[in-house]
Amino acid sequence: MLLSYCTNVHPAEDFDGVIRQLREYAGPIRRRAGLETLGVGLWLPAGLARQLAGSAEDRAALRDVLDTEGLQLHTINAFPYGGFHNEVVKLDVYKPTWAERERLEYTLDCAEVLAALLPEDTAGSISTLPLAWRADWTENDDDAATSAFAELSSRLRDLRDRTGKTVRVAVEPEPGCILDTVADVVSWLAPRIQRGIDPEFVGLCVDTCHLAVSFADPAGAVRQIDAAGLRVVKVQASAALHVTDPSDPAARDALAGFVEPRYLHQVRESQPAGIVPADDLDEALRDLPGENAWRVHFHIPLHHVPAEPLETTVDVLRQTVAEVDQLPYGPEVHLDIETYTWSVLPGASVGITEGIAAEIAWAKSNLLDAAPVR
Repeated sequence: MLLSYCTNVHPAEDFDGVIRQLREYAGPIRRRAGLETLGVGLWLPAGLARQLAGSAEDRAALRDVLDTEGLQLHTINAFPYGGFHNEVVKLDVYKPTWAERERLEYTLDCAEVLAALLPEDTAGSISTLPLAWRADWTENDDDAATSAFAELSSRLRDLRDRTGKTVRVAVEPEPGCILDTVADVVSWLAPRIQRGIDPEFVGLCVDTCHLAVSFADPAGAVRQIDAAGLRVVKVQASAALHVTDPSDPAARDALAGFVEPRYLHQVRESQPAGIVPADDLDEALRDLPGENAWRVHFHIPLHHVPAEPLETTVDVLRQTVAEVDQLPYGPEVHLDIETYTWSVLPGASVGITEGIAAEIAWAKSNLLDAAPVR
């Protein structure tokens, strides 16, 4: 599998900021990790994606920095449209939706940039949001999103004809969204193959934190994607918080330390009758029954072992990668470490360069030994 780490952890919204983050963070992370080459999954906010799509000169300058720092670009995170390091992000990360033209245009700009910067003989991937947050979604919105993905398929086919580069878009299910789970994405995409969505260019991004929060079976989820004739385009290597007994006062005190105002931290409780949801951690601590295990959408560094009674869901990541590796195209799937929460992580005791290098080392020894990198 092709390993990278996602640069949405670094606050940068313009060209100079992205160049600086590659020089000041990504390059030093590569060297600290002892790698000759390191993959980066760029996050390009919409304005910068438009600038780069329209400027061969800026793309060449970006390529020069990537080459100088020993970095390769295989994937782009096009889920956040912009403002991902604002003081409050929460529900804004789901705007614009796939019912709005801006989302399609942003994704196409990212595809143009990626096609220009991909290594030879390598396909690229772009992860995107699962249509929208669940509120106020109408049948007309659904039709607009279907049309947008059909147009996206056609435009990505044209891009390959024009450049020789294959770029695929990966829909990333997330708790609370219209497409909440892997099963939801499969159920939405598969019937729309007859309406112009091409599975050669549109598939799934399996974020293993989101997968864990949904209490899905990792192997079963991957098999469901494959059985539907769809493709796992990208795996976002991430881990959620797991709490076996959320009624334990020690567990509740520990969880309270993860309540913060910037990002949304959806929680799911696994009840015998089904999953009970809460849209954020403070709401869960106030309203959920706390009778059975919780999983919390808070991306925890892969190598980090939290103090008891908290745990993480790295086993879900391991199982997912092992199953994806069994697919005929498994070695081509992008494995992108996405721990964007370093700035809000309680008790972080290391710098971000050291921390991400440690995550990369963990991924190499715990994931790529079973699924060799090419």
